[in-house]
Amino acid sequence: MAIGSEGKPSILTRLAFGVGGVADGVKNNGFDYFLLFFYSQVLGVPAAHVAVALFIALIVDAVSDPVVGYWSDNFRSRFGRRHPFMYAAMLPVAIAYYFAWNPPAGLTGSDLFPWLVTLTITVRLLFTVYEVPQNALAAELTSDYDARTSLMSYRYFFAWVGGLSIQIALLALLLRPTETDPSGFFNIDGWHTYGLWASIVIFLAVLATTLGTHSHIPHLKAAPPQRKMTIATIFREILETVSNRSFRALFLATLFGLLASGISASLNQYINGLFWEFTTDQTAKLTVAVYISAVIALVLAPIIGKTLGKKRGAIIIGILAFTIAPAPVLARVFGMMPPNGTDLLFNIVISVTIFDLALIIVTQMLMGSMIADIVEDSELQTGRRSEGIFFAGISFIRKLAQGSGVMLAAIVLSIASITPGMRPGAVPEEQLRVLGLGYAASLLTIWMLMIGCVSFYRISREGHEANLKALSERDGQGGAGQVSD
Repeated sequence: MAIGSEGKPSILTRLAFGVGGVADGVKNNGFDYFLLFFYSQVLGVPAAHVAVALFIALIVDAVSDPVVGYWSDNFRSRFGRRHPFMYAAMLPVAIAYYFAWNPPAGLTGSDLFPWLVTLTITVRLLFTVYEVPQNALAAELTSDYDARTSLMSYRYFFAWVGGLSIQIALLALLLRPTETDPSGFFNIDGWHTYGLWASIVIFLAVLATTLGTHSHIPHLKAAPPQRKMTIATIFREILETVSNRSFRALFLATLFGLLASGISASLNQYINGLFWEFTTDQTAKLTVAVYISAVIALVLAPIIGKTLGKKRGAIIIGILAFTIAPAPVLARVFGMMPPNGTDLLFNIVISVTIFDLALIIVTQMLMGSMIADIVEDSELQTGRRSEGIFFAGISFIRKLAQGSGVMLAAIVLSIASITPGMRPGAVPEEQLRVLGLGYAASLLTIWMLMIGCVSFYRISREGHEANLKALSERDGQGGAGQVSD
């Protein structure tokens, strides 16, 4: 059976598609968790300047997402709609990522601002050229409701594994403690080597997913017939496509969810290093344990999707996950945790992290699959398949939200008076209390707003199957129709 209609992708296809997530995981891990810390604490650029640079890059990048999505939806070539973009991006994006972590030796402090802006814009634009078409493949490889959950589960799994693996390599192998730097975080040569290793992994991941799905090109959806298009027509069609009700719900949910992720990721090293006073070895162990979370999520997500449905599952699991996530931090703020430096404290934090992060990843997997199901719903409304535009729209808001998250993280750091060069154990307790409260309160508030938005999503299993039936009847009889639930 041809892939891309009712066929369920084989395990090899799921692996080939999923491994593409490694590139995103490595980039997101580096940019979300470490770039602010690297440029501010290690290279001496004021945190506010780094946040502004990252935000500028995200704004420029975000504007490009719908353009690339529309372009890939309508691109015509013997290699299909998506793969030419993926092939074109694989080498340039790896090179650009390397230089983001290897700035010119003569630049220090605020002088690095122009370099940071230029490189982050370049990296993010090139990732858009790869990421948007690759994500769109999820809706083309299969139309099956549960198979799409499986596909996106594999992608999120590999994204987490890729990001975690490179983070472990950085913390356990490259940022080694010394007499002058007991934490290990200020080993600049280690950071430079990380840039090389990460860029190689990104290149290999893009190459693997592009070649691994290449054989399916003949079975993927073809580009629509060539039309005479104007700029006004293009933007009118983009706006018409993204007006879908369920897409608007996920768009806003993603806005809040990734705003929270941006805050969490940007403050992660501050929470681990300053708040908990974990060493790089402990942080590496904490990261290794998250592999367990990713495996649990890979198993759980399809089960939750089948039993509860994607929307209900995302809401129930999301509420549970996001309530648990800040609990250890709040417990320490109110004096209900063991002292820093004790084994008991570390064991509590690592246990909660494994369980909670598994639930968070499940929520992400379900929401990712929900995006793919909008394609047929929209096709009934507009007569066009717009996989690229939908995934580009989510990518668009992801970047704006995470950029805003970095800005909010910088505000939390400012309120807590966390300045460049502060070392573990040297931060006054009151400043740590403010850091913990700012971290927990901002995350809880924004995550609950995300769950509220998900509740407005309207495509159930039954609605999706009705949409497929209506499309089949329309294509076979030349009729038109729309199904909603």
